[in-house]
Amino acid sequence: MRSELVIALRMVVATLVLTGVVYPLAVCACAQLLFPRQADGSMVAVGARVVGSELIGQEFASPGYFHGRPSAAGPGGYDSSASGGSNLGPTSARLRDRVAAEAARLRRDNASAPGPVPGELVAASASGLDPHLSPDAALWQAPRVAAARGVPLSAVQSAVAAHVEGRSLAILGEPRINVLLLNLDLDRRFGLP
Repeated sequence: MRSELVIALRMVVATLVLTGVVYPLAVCACAQLLFPRQADGSMVAVGARVVGSELIGQEFASPGYFHGRPSAAGPGGYDSSASGGSNLGPTSARLRDRVAAEAARLRRDNASAPGPVPGELVAASASGLDPHLSPDAALWQAPRVAAARGVPLSAVQSAVAAHVEGRSLAILGEPRINVLLLNLDLDRRFGLP
């Protein structure tokens, strides 16, 4: 019985070392060698200053910037250490009131936007940190951004079109736009708003 217990304990220690130490270190080393930028968080820098990550949404409040999806991550939103949705269901009065208030605010702030408010601009993503918008949701905001920056609407629409990312592997997902990268490109093209 004792020899069987010693064998079992050795197997537990060996498995723990292999799967808990060796394997994670090997995967991290391969990631750093093959994909160093992605392994370090896909950070975006302007000059020497890091301004965010391509993978994590952030809040843009100025009318001269495109705004991403609302966030339910953390008390103030966009808290990457508290990723998660609001867990409010479709019958929740609180969710309905929040969406109605957000839609009214968006309609007021984007008075010259065409058509109804896109649903993704009033509904938080499951993580609360989605950095992307659909091209339609970005184009809906384009009149506000162009007016705030004092540039032609066609120039802002051209910037949006230049930032459309296609489907992954040509079949997965939907076309999308990274809001941070688009806003940084607007600053580069037209200066700060």
